Formats: sequence, structure tokens, C-alpha cells
Amino acid sequence: MAPRKLAAGNWKMNGTLAALDQIDQLLADLPAAGCDVLICSPATLVHPMVVRAAGKLAVGGQDCHAKASGAHTGDIAAAQLADAGASHVILGHSERRTDHAETDAQVAAKSLAAHDAGLIAVICVGETEAQRDAGETLDVIAAQLAGSIPDGATATNTVIAYEPVWAIGTGRTPTNDQIAEVHALMRDRLSARFADGADMALLYGGSVKPGNAAEIFAIPHVNGALVGGASLKAADFGPIISALSAA
Repeated sequence: MAPRKLAAGNWKMNGTLAALDQIDQLLADLPAAGCDVLICSPATLVHPMVVRAAGKLAVGGQDCHAKASGAHTGDIAAAQLADAGASHVILGHSERRTDHAETDAQVAAKSLAAHDAGLIAVICVGETEAQRDAGETLDVIAAQLAGSIPDGATATNTVIAYEPVWAIGTGRTPTNDQIAEVHALMRDRLSARFADGADMALLYGGSVKPGNAAEIFAIPHVNGALVGGASLKAADFGPIISALSAA
């Protein structure tokens, strides 16, 4: 099977119940099923968004704990996200790796917990600007793939998102050749390690906008996008979804 195309939105620490009006607007203009659509909301909005979406798009969380339960104040378990109606969870986002010093091993443990709870893990990898400038990008991505993805990952329970740290929220994007180089490496490494690695969806993330989406989706091995700020408004996210549906 070919990888499923996925347009995923990461609302980060944004949005209250009033923001669910954007879901209504998005659903009103959602194109025919040319791709899957996912929004990963703050934990407070997961269940309300599931209700509002009424099965027309998927809803996910933005992180989970590696443990199923316990004395972990302020954290959320994968099973709790699933209980709220989530189908996915973002793990290893660069903001978590930076702000909370998350390691590849911790991301792998969280991914395993997500799989155990029946969630699809959207595992993020990406290099910093210093690593890019030092010519270390491919080595960094290869190491993150090896360390962050648990052995039980499949094309059904895992999505990989490449997000160069220096492109997130900056308005900057890598060149098409740079994106293609990383996505080709990811496809090669996943295909070599996993029986269905050729079918795992590979997303690009980092300043994806309506104006550059179609060009990015034309790059080989780019099966969709993990969109940050542009996913907060239906007027911005809708055209990105349409571009992916048409790709």
C-alpha cells in the first residue's frame, strides 16, 4: 500500500472553546477525501473537538507520559487521550526536546505507550540551525530515527514528521532539494528497519503555508505536513488541505 496522505495541524498552547468555531469553518469547506486531516489540540480541547468534528477529521494530543498512570502531576497518559477520543499524539516535537530536554529514548518510551493505548504516534525529528550549518543534518536525523522509534512501530501506528528546528515559526523553509534529501534518507532508513517502512507516512513541517504547500507536496516522499500556526485558522489550513488532496 502507498503511504496515506495526512494534513496534520499542531495548535500548540493555543485555543479555548471559542476556537472550535474554526473547526466548523474548516469542515464546511473540507474537500472530498483526498487526504486524512488531523488536528492536535491542547488537552483541554481534545474531547470538545472530537464532539465538534463528529468523525469528519481526527483529533490528537500533543504529548503523553511514558507511564500508563501514577504520581505524575500535570502529565497526561496515552490512555487518557484515547479515552477523550484522540486517535493520534505528537511526540518528540523540537519544542518538547528543547524546553523539556526530552531525549530520543524518552520519545521512544512515549511512543511505545501511545501504541499500547491504541494511538498513532506522530514522531518528530529535525536538526537545529547549527547542526545544519555544520553539515550534520543527515547524521542527526538518522540518529533520531534510530533512537526515537520503538521496534514495534508500523505504518499503521506511526507517522514520522521532519521539522527542521530553524524553520519552525520563522517563515523560513529549507530548499526543495534539502527537504527531498532528508525525506529520501528517512524512507531508506525506515524501509531497511521495518517490514512496512516503505508505507510509513512522512510529513514535512516548518513554516508550511498556503503559498508553498503545493510545491512542498510535490517533493518525493513527502506524504503530508505537520502545520503549526497556519492550522489555527480555517482560512489558512483549508488551502493546505486542498493542496495535499490534489497532490
